Amino acid sequence: MKRLRQRGVALLTAMLTVTLVATFASAALWQQWRSVEIEAAERSRLQMQWVLNGALDWARLILQEDARNGEVDHLSEPWALPLQEARLSSFLALDAGNTDDAMEAFLSGQISDQQGLLNVRNLVQAGKANTASVQAFGRLFTLLKLPRSQLDLLVDGLLASDAALPGAPLKPMRLDQLVWLGLPGSTVRALSAYATLLPQATPLNLNTAGAETLYAALPGLDLARAQQMVTQRTTAHFKILAEAFKAAGITADQPLAPDPNNFSVGSHFFAVRGRLRLGESVVQEVSLVERSAGQARVVWRQREALSAAPLATSTGASTTASPSTAKGSLQ
Repeated sequence: MKRLRQRGVALLTAMLTVTLVATFASAALWQQWRSVEIEAAERSRLQMQWVLNGALDWARLILQEDARNGEVDHLSEPWALPLQEARLSSFLALDAGNTDDAMEAFLSGQISDQQGLLNVRNLVQAGKANTASVQAFGRLFTLLKLPRSQLDLLVDGLLASDAALPGAPLKPMRLDQLVWLGLPGSTVRALSAYATLLPQATPLNLNTAGAETLYAALPGLDLARAQQMVTQRTTAHFKILAEAFKAAGITADQPLAPDPNNFSVGSHFFAVRGRLRLGESVVQEVSLVERSAGQARVVWRQREALSAAPLATSTGASTTASPSTAKGSLQ
């Protein structure tokens, strides 16, 4: 009986030993797997960051070179051509001896003229509402079937944030931050195709604005005439404001003629969008670039992770462009 007990104890001890060894081995294997996964994720993140940095620098160079050709910006220029998804795997630091399993990287991008959109910053100037801009946004709100009360809420919020009154909302720097002023997210999304929020008041570029934006900004212009302007400038862009006003049927002596200071045929602010697909990871970065005195500087950058879907191409004022011609904020 005693011998049977000793055998049972020995068997139990052996089972416990095997269990402990298996547990330690599993823990060690898991730690090793975790370290490998973290290292791979960090390598992918750094690769994506450097590729997107390079794409942004490329876009800035294109914009700087374009500035040397004159102050007129239109949608027939090289920057206004989209970069379709292109393979970049061969440029990444991948193992050359393991090409069968190497991840493939694809880059796509676009540049859009932000002065081809209505600038929310124009609504408030010198501490008071700007009448011409409020009227333009009023026509846009009516076109989009948005409540006029939301426009009033937007103007009041901008006045309060600019004045930095006690309890006032933070001053928004990007269009999506207009929700800070109480504007519904659905309204912000509806405005995103026709409006932007820039660091300063800017004139509207009549060479790049879409038909809806032209209709809203130019008093007395109907949608049909606005579409005719868009069609006309595809053949020959407007070199001076007088040509654009003539195409719109506007003369300087007519009643309620628009203020020429609110319009232009050139731009200083551009949005650069880059989308990188590396394996199963997809990251998009949007940067606001200001071009001034022949230099292009980055105002802000925003990065966000996306699903592996094709890059959407904007229309109208947001017509895409490429350097060849996610969600975190990066300063």
